[in-house]
Amino acid sequence: MLILTRPQAQALEWQQRLERLGVPSVSLPLIAIQNGDGAAAREAWSQLPNAALAFFVSPNAASAFFAVPHGEWPANTLAACVGPGTARSLIEQGVPESLILQPPEDAASLDSEHLWPLLAERDWQGRLALMMRGEGGRDWLATRLKEKGAETRDFNLYRRTCPMWNLDDRERFEEALDDRHIWLLSSAEGAANLRQLAPHTDWSAQRAIATHERIAEAARGLGFGHVVLTRPDAEAVSEVYRGL
Repeated sequence: MLILTRPQAQALEWQQRLERLGVPSVSLPLIAIQNGDGAAAREAWSQLPNAALAFFVSPNAASAFFAVPHGEWPANTLAACVGPGTARSLIEQGVPESLILQPPEDAASLDSEHLWPLLAERDWQGRLALMMRGEGGRDWLATRLKEKGAETRDFNLYRRTCPMWNLDDRERFEEALDDRHIWLLSSAEGAANLRQLAPHTDWSAQRAIATHERIAEAARGLGFGHVVLTRPDAEAVSEVYRGL
């Protein structure tokens, strides 16, 4: 059994995709998402027509951005993201696919570093880039854009918090440990939350699939006995799962 640790809103789509690939899974979120009051999203929408780029760090950012009353996506504004899940969310909300930039399908990892080559050769001098993110997100891409002369503005659209597990969640957790299910870790912050959610757990006999090297490092730091790194897409995860 594969333990999905993504926020609850993203778990169903992953479960459905994995089921089609023959991988059984259960959801046990390690991060809870709390959207803001909409003020940041409304301000971002007001600035969007003047922006050359809007970068969405995750599907949660896209969801929070489009949750407020809004108009159509400007024809001259690029939308960038680091994963296919966010790209799908943008397309579903009406962003033209031709305006969406994301790392190529065969990129070694889906992150800002692998998105940057698609942006680096463009002229950013004096141009506005809006960064749609959660509180406390990484500044790596904003820093690169500033180095190219862009003006960046951050919009913290949501908060990531440690979830409150109910009795069912606790039972799933105990079952996962006892049966040595495989953990799919999609966030270093989520992996770190396990220290708070299960502070006295011995992880040495547990296996994990991590979707980024930072997440793999967090899992090893927690004490997971076996950690495998793969891309954050269902096909790649299913291949690794079958090999564990």
